Amino acid sequence: MSNMKKKKMTTTQQQYDALVKTIEPKRPIVKNCIRAFLVGGAICTIGQLFQWIFINYFNFDEKTSVSPTLVLLIFLAALFTGLGVFDHLSQWAGCGTAVPITGFANSIASASMEHKSEGLVLGVAGNMFRLAGAIVVYGVISAFIVALIKMTIIWLEVM
Repeated sequence: MSNMKKKKMTTTQQQYDALVKTIEPKRPIVKNCIRAFLVGGAICTIGQLFQWIFINYFNFDEKTSVSPTLVLLIFLAALFTGLGVFDHLSQWAGCGTAVPITGFANSIASASMEHKSEGLVLGVAGNMFRLAGAIVVYGVISAFIVALIKMTIIWLEVM
């Protein structure tokens, strides 16, 4: 906690904060990082395996194999979310499941499942992007900024 917040706390609040720090269990940061790395890496490895299958068995090239690979990963993440498997995996792995595209699919599928009792339009469709909406907005903004930077670099090279 920052010193500014401690200065604003009363003596009782500071004593309570010190008590909480002694009782609260320490987080296993290294173990959590290893789990996230392993599961996130496994998801990406599975994605690479799917891409390799599309290239070698379905005559896709490297550029055209990306789309069906992403669709398959999104489908599997949504399926495993519906079956309850993804929640257990993400609880164990932490952010290792959130980083790849499967985390985005999980956030949309879980929000849809949570609000299905409210109906298809106002429940599922209305709340589907509530959690993932920020991801979409910042993704579009980031893509726009990267495109502007790239176009500026190209424009400067031409001149």
